Amino acid sequence: MKIIMLGAPGAGKGTQAKKIAAKYQIPHISTGDIFRANIKNGTELGKKAKTYMDQGLLVPDELTCDLVVDRIQQPDAANGYVLDGFPRTIPQAECLTEALNKLGSKVDYAIDVDVPDSNIVNRMSGRRACLKCGATYHVVHAAPKVEGVCDTCGEKLVLRDDDQPETVQKRLNVYHEQTQPLIDYYTKEGILKSVDGTKDLEEVFADIVAILGE
Repeated sequence: MKIIMLGAPGAGKGTQAKKIAAKYQIPHISTGDIFRANIKNGTELGKKAKTYMDQGLLVPDELTCDLVVDRIQQPDAANGYVLDGFPRTIPQAECLTEALNKLGSKVDYAIDVDVPDSNIVNRMSGRRACLKCGATYHVVHAAPKVEGVCDTCGEKLVLRDDDQPETVQKRLNVYHEQTQPLIDYYTKEGILKSVDGTKDLEEVFADIVAILGE
């Protein structure tokens, strides 16, 4: 079962991807993990990616696609995989489709975790982080025992810059511009399935399992 996860930043697609991977015993593959693994192992593709990342540049679509295609051919992905964070753009999607065609393979499902922008802004701006021990909280859904204080180490909790409402909205705008067209792309391919990401986490997962089958 080969699955692509779509959804805006903060929609919860990463959490659902991990749950899918655990239930169906297939690897959860994120581009960040692939980059890190290839750089750590000093592969040719990793070295190429590192030259871009060291300059603060985005890794080009073609190279990212090569890294992903290399990863999905590993033995642990023989029964399928969940791709999280790739493809992000139409060129990446086309590159992936083409590479899979050559391998005689294809994506089975593109699952869109759909959450309105306003919900995401509220969700993200409610997050609080402890900069000392890395623990994260949410003022509504996972509040610390004492407001503004980390349960684990007692340090003050902060609203990180990337969780500020204006920053979140900017990231959402970029998402809609770049990634929203993928929803149309996979709709045309006939494999797009959408789930309501505003529901409780377990309910969202149950909806996804209903699509994928037990």
